[in-house]
Amino acid sequence: MKGNQAIINGLNELLSYELAAMDQYFIHSQMYLDWGLNKLYERIDHEFDDERGHATKLIERMLFLEGTPDMTKRTGFKVGKDVPEMLESDLRVEYEVDAKLREVIALCETEKDYVTRDMLIVLLDDTEMDHAHWLEQQLGLIKRLGIQNYLQSQM
Repeated sequence: MKGNQAIINGLNELLSYELAAMDQYFIHSQMYLDWGLNKLYERIDHEFDDERGHATKLIERMLFLEGTPDMTKRTGFKVGKDVPEMLESDLRVEYEVDAKLREVIALCETEKDYVTRDMLIVLLDDTEMDHAHWLEQQLGLIKRLGIQNYLQSQM
């Protein structure tokens, strides 16, 4: 099915954010594992799998629309150097994904591509309710407990 090029372009932009989030979660999870922060490793490894699932959905939809997924770009990729910086970087990329999702959802509405819109709404819910919310909680815990207590709780 030949899709709308503007929507395919929007999906490719989203893909660049999802791939950045996926790669960032992957390296952060491996860093947590190396540091012995096993609880953080498990959660961030789970987030890596979620982002891979999001990227897969975007790729599948673009292929269905006869578009070409661009796997070369990573928008917003930034590896942190310590736990707070890593969590903040992950949260930043989730906020960026959220904003881009809303933009492409609005485009889908305008172009009357309701199937793509509905798929993106599911990704938006996952981004807001699961990923960003959890990261906000962790940063809040660091502020309330202090970094040393937080790190001890993640071993």
